[in-house]
Amino acid sequence: MTAHDEVLQAAADLVTAFANNDRDAYFGAFSSDASFVFYTLDKPLLSRDAYQAVWDSWRLEGFEVLSCVSSNAHVSLQGDEVAIFIHDVATELRMQGQHSFSQERETIVFRRQPHGGWLACHEHLSATP
Repeated sequence: MTAHDEVLQAAADLVTAFANNDRDAYFGAFSSDASFVFYTLDKPLLSRDAYQAVWDSWRLEGFEVLSCVSSNAHVSLQGDEVAIFIHDVATELRMQGQHSFSQERETIVFRRQPHGGWLACHEHLSATP
């Protein structure tokens, strides 16, 4: 499998874990030092632990992913160790009993791990214009 294909698979696995509300698999797709920028939050989250704390607080408020579909995927390899993954993401959520649907654009930076796999080290989510 090429590095390009490995990154596409890592991204697909991450999206699938998110869509399935699989907290362990989802956060396992990120390095511990990963950072997160979400337009819905007032500040960046500077570690996986910080995002997990926010996720857990959302879950207490009834947060649940109902569906998540990735499209228009593009991978840009930056040497042998870094890859930038860009895609459009359509997500249906439930929060406090209310359904919402969002169409967003997301950039995920992946870093090759010493054992050869790829982990996400940065995620930036933007509203689609």
